[in-house]
Amino acid sequence: MRTRNASRHFAACAVVALAATACPVDGFAGVVRGEVRMAAGTTPATAVNAYPGRASSMPTAKAMTHGIATDAVLWLERVPARADTARGGARPKLAQKDQCFMPRVLPVAVGTSVDFPNLDPIFHNVFSASPTKRFDLGKYPRGQSKRVVFDKPGLENVYCDIHSGMEAFVLVLPTHVFTMPDAAGRYALPEVPGGGYTLHLWHPDRPEMRREVVVPATGDLVVDLDS
Repeated sequence: MRTRNASRHFAACAVVALAATACPVDGFAGVVRGEVRMAAGTTPATAVNAYPGRASSMPTAKAMTHGIATDAVLWLERVPARADTARGGARPKLAQKDQCFMPRVLPVAVGTSVDFPNLDPIFHNVFSASPTKRFDLGKYPRGQSKRVVFDKPGLENVYCDIHSGMEAFVLVLPTHVFTMPDAAGRYALPEVPGGGYTLHLWHPDRPEMRREVVVPATGDLVVDLDS
């Protein structure tokens, strides 16, 4: 009888432990933070415009560095609805400046409106042929801005049909719990209830990574990633 009761007690404890791992608990005290470690970035060579008087291009175009930590996006999958709420702040922008899209990578949650202002003294175009959302905003001059609502999750490759070297990425996520690292690779995701999640790391120049994590009910979970 004692052995049977002990077995029942062990089974009950195992169920409780599994539930604590798989199911988030109340409270918003758990934070996933860490560092994304990458090799030094590379800057593609840029061609100097031989005809700087042309209205369609600038004398020199800014070259966007590739492979840097600040282009990474991290987010959590399986966030409970009560924790997956929009954060305040200005509407996101993907500007056309110095004959580049800035920023190169823009993560947004599904349903977000993004502004595309032209800050250059030349015409630009913004379009995407990605199946997530196909659009073409046409050509427009400095001082004008157009807007797109991204209503499906997925990756948007954004281009300018005037300047072939211009490229950006809008990563439309099914959650508001995402972040980007700073220049040193450090990141911290918004607080979530304790429980089991999938941590995603996406970068335009690196393979995507996934890591199963268990966020504590209180305190931090440190997850360092080499990409």
